[in-house]
Amino acid sequence: MTDVYLYDAVRTPRGKAREDGGLARLSPQELVRQQAAALAARCGEIVPDALILGCVTQSGAQGGHIALVSKLHAGLPDTTAAHSLNNYCASGLSAIGQAVAKVASGEIAVALAGGVESMSSAPFLGDRAGYYTNDELPPRARFVPPVLAADRLAHAEGITRPELDAVALASQQKAGAAESDAALQKSRIATGSLDGEECIRPQTSAESLAAAPAAFGELQVQYAGALEGATFEPLHSIAHAPPICDGAGLALVGGHGLGIAPRARVVAFAESGGDPAASLTAGFAAMDKVLARAGLTLGDMDRIEFMEAFAVTIAKFYRDRDADPARVNVSGGHLAKGHPMGASGAILTSTLLDALDVCGGRYGLVVLTGAMGVGAAMVVERVI
Repeated sequence: MTDVYLYDAVRTPRGKAREDGGLARLSPQELVRQQAAALAARCGEIVPDALILGCVTQSGAQGGHIALVSKLHAGLPDTTAAHSLNNYCASGLSAIGQAVAKVASGEIAVALAGGVESMSSAPFLGDRAGYYTNDELPPRARFVPPVLAADRLAHAEGITRPELDAVALASQQKAGAAESDAALQKSRIATGSLDGEECIRPQTSAESLAAAPAAFGELQVQYAGALEGATFEPLHSIAHAPPICDGAGLALVGGHGLGIAPRARVVAFAESGGDPAASLTAGFAAMDKVLARAGLTLGDMDRIEFMEAFAVTIAKFYRDRDADPARVNVSGGHLAKGHPMGASGAILTSTLLDALDVCGGRYGLVVLTGAMGVGAAMVVERVI
């Protein structure tokens, strides 16, 4: 198997998913085109064998095979294969993982891989899948909204509201500080009229977090069947949930011989399913699997991008794992900057490469976790 490299990775800023949001007037395919153009400007014109895109809500503006639509819009060659995939919140990283596997096997030489989500034009659950409301399924197999799963997980794990407040505040503080650090934004591409993260709430304080009411308790009634009648104290407020937003990210993935210097070598990639009744925990399983494959530990990681899929996941990570907070989400996380679902894995990959460059580190880890038992993780080694 050949070594596989991330030659570069770029991302949009994240824009609020509303009519006047910074990216709302740009189509999903235009978000992808601008990232592909940025990679061409940074790396030279390289003809990809494939464009692999993660996207969760593949309907409306994102329907009709969004990777193919984006390929045509970006003017990529007819010979470039196009793949659209949905692995919920891990989609963008799963797309990169598929590109890595294809290059490693020799099937292709180079790919553009990442994800896109325009939640202003294709809202959450906008595909109206029958699965979301199918009461004929066994309770354990029924869909549970991620924010309800977050409250259930906090209850099961004994994670308290002060713990949720602490990680939400840290995310906002790190994100606010990173906005003035150009080196941490080296691979963030001004897109449309937006050149900075739009969702950060700099006014957030410990007092405002403590005062925010829990916001999702009514969902326990709506999804009582899936919960089999279980009830628990709702803890997550709006401030403990990642903002709904628009965004895209794209990586240039290839083997040897592209004629340019790569930024990182992919050491290992892994995906894992998980117990849907312990939703939002499959990322932990994927993380353990990828570290084992790499023969490394969390302590070996100079920088970690751990997706803040609601405050409970990052609070659980810090509680259960020996991870130095100074090495984790150094430019803030999803709680501050938002979660454009299918794009998040690619955005965090780009963010990780910037963070590794800034600290001169060797190893980095990116972890994505999603609803109903979805997880993916990747370890990279910075090329010095």
